[in-house]
Amino acid sequence: MSESRMLVDRVAVVTGAGRGIGRAVAELFVRHGARVVVNDLDAGAAAETVAACGGAAVASVGSVADPLYAETLMKAAAALSGSVDILVNNAGITRDAMAHKMTPEDWAFVLDVNLTGTFNCVRAVAPYMRDVAKKEIEARGEPAHHRKIVNFYSTSAISGNVGQLNYAAAKMGNVGLTRTLAREWAPFRINVNAVAPGLTETRLASAKEDRSDGLGIPRARLDAWIEKLPFGRPAKPAEIAGVVLFFASPLSDWVTGQELNASGGHQIP
Repeated sequence: MSESRMLVDRVAVVTGAGRGIGRAVAELFVRHGARVVVNDLDAGAAAETVAACGGAAVASVGSVADPLYAETLMKAAAALSGSVDILVNNAGITRDAMAHKMTPEDWAFVLDVNLTGTFNCVRAVAPYMRDVAKKEIEARGEPAHHRKIVNFYSTSAISGNVGQLNYAAAKMGNVGLTRTLAREWAPFRINVNAVAPGLTETRLASAKEDRSDGLGIPRARLDAWIEKLPFGRPAKPAEIAGVVLFFASPLSDWVTGQELNASGGHQIP
C-alpha cells in the first residue's frame, strides 16, 4: 500500500537531524512531499541525511544555541518558498551527573541546547511563520493553511531521572514553552505541540560503556529500563518520527498546546 503524501509543498526545518530521531523525521517528511532543511552541528552527519533524502533536502550547519545562527537557519528555509511551514525542534544533548556533582557549565550547556535552542528557533521563525500568516489573514481573511511547530520534551522530564537534573529541567521547560506559544500563535493557525519519546535507539540512549564521547546511559540502568518496557525493546527512531508526522500534518489541525508521551506504554509514576 502506498503512503499518502501529506506534506506536499511544505517547507520544514528539522533541527538535530544529522542522526537518530531527527534524521528519521527528515526522511519521513520527504517521503510525504516536504522540502526539508536539515540542521546539525556535525556537517558530515547533516550531509548523510541530505543524501538519504534524495535531493529534497538541504543542509544547514550550526548550533541552535546561537540566536544569530537560528536566524540564518530560518532565512535559508524561507528562501525555498517565502515562508516556513513546519519547525521541528529536535536538537538535544545530555551532560549527565548527580546533582551535587553537576557543574554550572554542564547545567548551562544542556539548557542552552535543549531549551534556549527551542526558544531561539521559535523567535527566529516568527517572521516566516507568524508574520506571513498575519499577512494572509489581512489579505484573504484566513491563513493559507495551518503551520506546525513540534517541540520535544522527555519521559525524563515527566518522572525525573537520576543524573539528569539539567536535562529534565530543560525538557520540562519546553512543555511550558509549548503551551504558552500555542495560545499566542493560535490566532494565526499555528499549531504548537510536543512529543516525549521514551527509550529510543539513539546515541543518547545507548550503553555508555560502548562509547567514547561521554554520551549514553550506564549499561545496568539501560538494561533495567528495557525490562520495564511493555514491548520489551526501545523505540526505533522511525517510530517516533511517525508521531512527529501526525503533529506536522493536516491530521492534527485541530490539536494544539498538547504533549504526547510516545513511550510504548511505559507507565510513568
